Amino acid sequence: MIKNYNDFTEKLTETGFSMAGGNSEGIFSVISWNWCEQPPYDTPVRWHTGDPETDPWEWRMRVLNERDDIAYGKIFFNKGGFITKEWYPYFLAVRRGGASFEETYTDGKISHFAKRIYDVAEAGGSVPMHEIKQLAGFTREDKPRFDRALVELQMKLYLTVCGNQQKVSQKGEEYGWHSTVFCAVERFFGGDVFNKADKLSAGEAEEAITEHVLKINPDAPAKKIVKFIRG
Repeated sequence: MIKNYNDFTEKLTETGFSMAGGNSEGIFSVISWNWCEQPPYDTPVRWHTGDPETDPWEWRMRVLNERDDIAYGKIFFNKGGFITKEWYPYFLAVRRGGASFEETYTDGKISHFAKRIYDVAEAGGSVPMHEIKQLAGFTREDKPRFDRALVELQMKLYLTVCGNQQKVSQKGEEYGWHSTVFCAVERFFGGDVFNKADKLSAGEAEEAITEHVLKINPDAPAKKIVKFIRG
């Protein structure tokens, strides 16, 4: 039973990965209901209240601000999800297969729009979304392409969310809504996860994740598990 942020992080650390907004795909989510549903048991946890202790929406950024062992982004079924540092190498081994971004792009497996975004984020270190759009030359008319490319990079585990920040005026004053900040996965986790991923074949990694999913949820559909793992 999840009643607060600490319960959430403890369970997530135990399971290693989770969908972020309910369990609509039938795999697993620490928070099994989404924002428009009632919890299946008595708990103070509610979506979009702004309370950092009991609002799952707030936990997305809180884990990034307070920990260095949990990644968040649109990584499962083009939807939000979490992966711990322990399990990230397994997903890297499957989805990237040891290939660099340039190798993947040269092979035609990454779109040109995604490359424009990635180049800006990699060069800038950690870059808020609104600055990525400007620096990469995306216009308002390009929004659908930008959005798809940004999800593409997260699904392929080349970019990840690393926080959020407000816009800053010419006077140095913060204003407006917070903007999601993105960075390369290499910057977020460092070399350890990649060293571990390099020692895994895609087949070994997929088998390990599959076994763990079925341990968490024996009823998870086989086809969904494959999509969950491969992206």
